[in-house]
Amino acid sequence: MAASQHSPSSFSRAQLLGYISLCLIWGSTWLGIRVVVHDVPPLEAAALRFVAAGVLLLGLAVLQRRSWPRGASQWNALAVLSVSMMAVPYGMLFWAEQHVTSSMTAVLYSAMPLAVSLFTPAMMHRKVPRRAIYAMVIAFGGILVLFYRYPGVNLLLLVGGAAVLASMTLSSWSVVYAKKRLHDVDSVVATGLQLLFGSVVLLWGTWALEAHRHAIWTTQALAGMAFLTIFGSAAAFVIYYWLLKTLQPYQLSTISLITPLIALLEAWLWGEPVYLMMVIAAMVVLGSVWSVLRAEAEKDPESSDILMLRDRAQ
Repeated sequence: MAASQHSPSSFSRAQLLGYISLCLIWGSTWLGIRVVVHDVPPLEAAALRFVAAGVLLLGLAVLQRRSWPRGASQWNALAVLSVSMMAVPYGMLFWAEQHVTSSMTAVLYSAMPLAVSLFTPAMMHRKVPRRAIYAMVIAFGGILVLFYRYPGVNLLLLVGGAAVLASMTLSSWSVVYAKKRLHDVDSVVATGLQLLFGSVVLLWGTWALEAHRHAIWTTQALAGMAFLTIFGSAAAFVIYYWLLKTLQPYQLSTISLITPLIALLEAWLWGEPVYLMMVIAAMVVLGSVWSVLRAEAEKDPESSDILMLRDRAQ
């Protein structure tokens, strides 16, 4: 495929702006989710977010006469991703943020590049540059340092953290799957359909698991939902799938390394203390992310063994 030959080291201005936009948007969605689930049941909140964003995007697709998926394989891929990329991960994520802070959720999700690097060789038979893997390990360590003062854990925090990690792992698999299956599908249409199909699963979960709870639509909850719908879902996923057509999954997954830094900045703006060690660790993270984005595949034969998986695309 021509896309697989695209040099991972080159970024156009539009790609760079898209990447930065995703970092800023998804770096703020953690707090947005935390605000919404304070007053609205988590599965209901995720379902309503996806319904609104899906209708918005598909309405836009109809007005612009965008092309729709063709053939059973594309529709099957969209059905799979509706569950694995949207419904299940975000259902777990919204539930978890009742018990896990937004900053800690972002920290746990920052392991996503490592998970994507594990799935990439097995699913795409494409090696991930060793320099990229080393840089991601360093970056994840830097993020752990950022939050080393986090208070003691309890059972709900552990369960919530496990849900975040499960969500992250499933999302990582879905990123690589989407790279393989949705390259020729319009980004706006693909995102809208996944959001709408995923909302059906979440609405069923709301009916089955949250019938005893009632939403309280405070001003903060409405503002948070508007941000999550318009920016966190509709705009962000369109940008994401557009970038995924030309960039490698492990490159895009480095966004989750930067989002905790956005959470740290938000904490500072809210008056929480920021220590010198945190600033140093943040610089380490940013340097590591840049190294991942600039990494090129190694040329020596030994580089075909990445994370103990053999690259067969020779």
